Amino acid sequence: MSDIPNCPKCDSEYAYEDQDMLVCPDCGHEWAPGEGAEAPDDGLVVLDANGNALADGDAVTIVKGLKVKGAQSDLKVGTKVKSIRLCAGDHNIDCKIPGFGAMKLKSEFVKKA
Repeated sequence: MSDIPNCPKCDSEYAYEDQDMLVCPDCGHEWAPGEGAEAPDDGLVVLDANGNALADGDAVTIVKGLKVKGAQSDLKVGTKVKSIRLCAGDHNIDCKIPGFGAMKLKSEFVKKA
């Protein structure tokens, strides 16, 4: 019997050791032997104004009136935005707003709908 743990990503029992890393031949995941059985995370955690975690595809509502540079009108409180995408950076929500087009928003100005 081998003392190599199952893959933490797909739970395959066919993981093998390659130099100082463990490798899963089924999904291609590589991890250090000391990581244990915890699943790898994306590292990107985005919270809304109320502290709820957001995910790709969520719908959000704007909680503060926002001035849009170059636009004739502002984004009003209560504007609903569907199908958001999360990205790294200061403006961490990528979305399309009806009447405005593609925009980037800060998560502190939205709440999960």
